[in-house]
Amino acid sequence: MPSPKSSKKPSRESVTTINQDGSRFFLHPADVWGKYTFFRRLTAVLLIAVYILLPWIPVNGYPAVFLDVANLRFHLFGLTFAVQDLWLAFFFITGVGYLLYVLTALFGRVWCGWACPQTVFLEHVYRRIERLLEGNRAKRKMLDRKGWDFHKTSLRIIKHTLFLLVSLLIANIFLSYFVSLPSLYGMITHNPLEHWSLFLFVLAATGVIYFNFSWFREQLCLVICPYGRLQSALIDDDSVIIGYDEARGEPRGPAKKSGIGDCINCRRCVEVCPTGIDIRQGLQIECIGCANCIDACNDIMGKLGREPGLVRYDSFNGLTGKAKRVLRPRIFLYGILLLLGFVAMTFSASRLKSANMNVVRMTGSPFFVSDSGVRNQYMVRIINKATQSKIFQLRASAADLNIRTDGGTNIEVEPMSEVVQPLVVSIDQDAFPGKFPVRIELVSPDGTILSVRETEFLGPDPRFFQNHE
Repeated sequence: MPSPKSSKKPSRESVTTINQDGSRFFLHPADVWGKYTFFRRLTAVLLIAVYILLPWIPVNGYPAVFLDVANLRFHLFGLTFAVQDLWLAFFFITGVGYLLYVLTALFGRVWCGWACPQTVFLEHVYRRIERLLEGNRAKRKMLDRKGWDFHKTSLRIIKHTLFLLVSLLIANIFLSYFVSLPSLYGMITHNPLEHWSLFLFVLAATGVIYFNFSWFREQLCLVICPYGRLQSALIDDDSVIIGYDEARGEPRGPAKKSGIGDCINCRRCVEVCPTGIDIRQGLQIECIGCANCIDACNDIMGKLGREPGLVRYDSFNGLTGKAKRVLRPRIFLYGILLLLGFVAMTFSASRLKSANMNVVRMTGSPFFVSDSGVRNQYMVRIINKATQSKIFQLRASAADLNIRTDGGTNIEVEPMSEVVQPLVVSIDQDAFPGKFPVRIELVSPDGTILSVRETEFLGPDPRFFQNHE
């Protein structure tokens, strides 16, 4: 149940959303309009459109992003990766991390306020539904204090029904990244018990999404997400953040009173804040850099005929009148790490082949001796990552070696599938020098070596054959 309190004064000592007794204080941010709000909403629409459309856009016969976990294939914008290529994810994840470091050092928490899914869906979907049904900030606060009559009950039922439907839609779109849209449609139109595990997954995901956006909300940013706490280590006095120009705004007072600053203490910046802080108290870990307070303050300044920018994007040095720097040691450091990661990932990705092979020695005797010579037995696994069927050739590095499988040395593998066959490698007695390294190559029809595996050819001491002549 919402807290009976209708207002609360923000403090730097504790988060606004938690009362002294540990209970939850529910925020009702006021709506705002302005330059930054417009571009944030435009960005949100584009990001949501990308999220919805990626499973629909075909690239090389597959969705632009299709994480086919069932077949251990991952399709990303025309590139196909097998599970053996997942080591590349290390470079991708660290690259994203260093990119976030660079952006934070330059622009503070711009990711949180503009592109984080939590902010995008909460501010531009769920709260828009809430404002459409329940009205502005004052009406929503009044509705919270009001008893449970027919009007309040019906509004809450409609709101939470819409929240559940949106959460269900988000969960199903998320699932489509892993099972493809045609498969998802088939699951939806058939008995859910036929795919009970995925059905339970969607129900659980819907419940988590609904709980997060209907109740938990900004608590995810304040309590769970560690990024706000990392902010103090990533920024410095030259990082562009959202700040209050204290020299210009203080002392606060009525607009017509002489000898005061530009801040009239209207608290409009506090009312629009989605995390309930007062930006005039300085930068806080709760600030997600959404710029609501900038648009709100600029609107008030415009009505008073005063210059905008009392609250603005600026560095601490800029707000205090000091010289500002863009290029500084931490930017170079983070940039170099980002560049190294990008180069390593690009080089590694460029060396990926359309097929992969693994060779494992069979269990049992390590070698067999016959009248004709010595043979070793392996299991070979060939993975075709291409979207068309291919015929591969197996080749040994030594000319004296003979290799064969059940299908010969030429093996056809269907697209996006694999073949596992016994592999026999043998050598004549006269040519056997004792154990030696063997290089087995997987060759494409055009002669390109796609994969190489090295093993050891085992056998008896060569004197064994001399003693049995």
